[in-house]
Amino acid sequence: MTDRSVLITGCSSGIGRCVADGLAARGYRVFATARKPEDVERLQADGLESLPLDLSNSASIAAAVDEVLARTKGRLYALFNNGAYGQPGAVEDLARDVLREQFETNLFGWHELTNRVLPVMRRQGHGRIIHNSSVLGFVALPFRGAYNASKYALEGLADTMRLELLDTDIHVVLVEPGPIISRFRANSFAAYQRNIDPESSAYRDRYLAMEQRLTKEGPVVPFTLPPEAVLKKVIRALECRKPRARYYVTFPTYLFATLKRVLPQRTLDRILSRV
Repeated sequence: MTDRSVLITGCSSGIGRCVADGLAARGYRVFATARKPEDVERLQADGLESLPLDLSNSASIAAAVDEVLARTKGRLYALFNNGAYGQPGAVEDLARDVLREQFETNLFGWHELTNRVLPVMRRQGHGRIIHNSSVLGFVALPFRGAYNASKYALEGLADTMRLELLDTDIHVVLVEPGPIISRFRANSFAAYQRNIDPESSAYRDRYLAMEQRLTKEGPVVPFTLPPEAVLKKVIRALECRKPRARYYVTFPTYLFATLKRVLPQRTLDRILSRV
């Protein structure tokens, strides 16, 4: 599959790194991107084709796409949008700039990158756009409002783009993981420390409990799976002739998708408020 090139964002660790390694081992030509230069150097040292890509920076996005296309002679089989982070905090404690920063990385950067590769896929007549969304793209949990909002918006754009591309062989796919072993909690805690002042919040006591969860070592949620569980679904999205619109990952995603269909909203709210 060396003629099938895949551009992946957020490959410094976790899901992105796992998918990059897994697809490279499967024969894909993988372009593993990361925001920090030291992560790019580490990926290169480990044998991956890697280059910098900062999803909050338009110039970085353009430079990365141009470089990939220069190396592939203008072709790209797939894009796996993965690079993201979670900004914890009650909705009323999220400043406008904090919410904007979450969207710049988790939504606007993905949108801009996707729009840069779509003309390539149109010219070659096929392609795969795979978004790593979340169970929080269709159910909300308290103190995750910024992340919830970015993933809900992502799913709306992806669903719309899928409809607009129905008459092409370009497929738009959402992968929706629940809890996955990664550095997500550590990165979320860093964002929390930057942007939330618990002492001035009505939720001070709840924040103290949240800090313990974010800093605890090892999985803190039942049914947490390794990132290989996401890799399996990405492979299906890449290799199935007609991929599904959505691929669930982990038991909580299946559970909440079912509960959302069958329960009254008030009942579901009571359940989600306790998670």
